Amino acid sequence: MKAQIHPKWFEETKVTCACGNVFYFGSTLPEIQVEVCYKCHPFYTGQMKYVDTAGRVDAFLAKKTKAKTKVISKAQKRALKKQKKIQKELERPETLEELRRSSQKRK
Repeated sequence: MKAQIHPKWFEETKVTCACGNVFYFGSTLPEIQVEVCYKCHPFYTGQMKYVDTAGRVDAFLAKKTKAKTKVISKAQKRALKKQKKIQKELERPETLEELRRSSQKRK
């Protein structure tokens, strides 16, 4: 094996659950914090319990509504690009004299 390419292995990694349960096992991290463990998980306890940590559902719904509002079709994108191009062409000076005046104003 090559040296210094593998992560450090911790034999006694401390795992702390939100319910207060603490257990140990081997891992590449010295300490781990979890929201649900075998003592409080609904599958193992048999109790119905809604598990939503840090508003994941709310965050997903907010992201979903934000994505809906920003959707622009390709035709709309092309029209916007064309309008910008036309606007840019209209801002250009038409004669050499106008070009000279605009360059003098910048100085």
